[in-house]
Amino acid sequence: MSANHRRKWAGVTGGSALGQKALLLLFRMVGVKTLYAVMAPVIPFYMLFRPQGYRPVYGYFRKHFRCSPFKAFCKTYRNHFLFGQCLLDRFSVYSGKQNFSLQFTGNDYFKELIAGKKGFIIASSHTGNFELSGYLLKQDRKIIHTLVYGGETAEIMKNRARALHKNHISLIPVNNDLSHVFAVNDALSKGEVISMHCDRIFGSERSVECPFLEGKADFPTGAFMMAVQFNVPVIAIFVMKESLSGYHIYVRPINPELVETSAKKEKAALYATAFAGELETIIKKYPEQWFNYYEFWK
Repeated sequence: MSANHRRKWAGVTGGSALGQKALLLLFRMVGVKTLYAVMAPVIPFYMLFRPQGYRPVYGYFRKHFRCSPFKAFCKTYRNHFLFGQCLLDRFSVYSGKQNFSLQFTGNDYFKELIAGKKGFIIASSHTGNFELSGYLLKQDRKIIHTLVYGGETAEIMKNRARALHKNHISLIPVNNDLSHVFAVNDALSKGEVISMHCDRIFGSERSVECPFLEGKADFPTGAFMMAVQFNVPVIAIFVMKESLSGYHIYVRPINPELVETSAKKEKAALYATAFAGELETIIKKYPEQWFNYYEFWK
């Protein structure tokens, strides 16, 4: 499959601005678990009428986890259902409700970096409910700048910004004018933090082929080039749903074996490969929480 075809994922939260406003209003009247129940019987119809999202997930379970057709279908349903739950949890936070029980692994490393003078990079992915980390990892030492897709509706961007601002998090929209590049450089120069997705390519040719779940896939290297350029640490954060109201937050340092004489491009490739390894480990533990709805592998 061609690279151009694999990059057609749009990166936008579904629904109109009016629908998103209505959902926020609904959360103020109805509990999130009630909405889970309402959503459950709707998922099969969504899968039926949106096969472009269903097929890659079904193939993911068939090819990379060797599931039978029936088991792959069941897991694909659960994947869609969990994705819907994560979206509802996110809107629950937007509406001012935060009733989640939390478990942490590696949080001391995050606290150590936050307390240090240097900036660092958070490598995120489309697993679990990463955006909740901005609301759940409380800190007031550094500003965390999160790169977000610039095509979201004003309603989504407004609610994100309002909820994240309380935790010293600002949003940097990724736009065609490349203004986000200057904002990122400025933030790292000041010892602040950059958070960005590192498992999808949005038209950029800065990527490297990595072994991933018994296949080969391209991973972007932009974040890791910045880590090499500014000589800052990189961590991966995964926020995985473990129950109706429980999340487990994993903080994993990305520490590839770098050679001082290597070129920046080679070092960035080592970072990307190490990140792909950490992502593979978490996906094997939570295979139904990788929300990837386009053809990923070569």
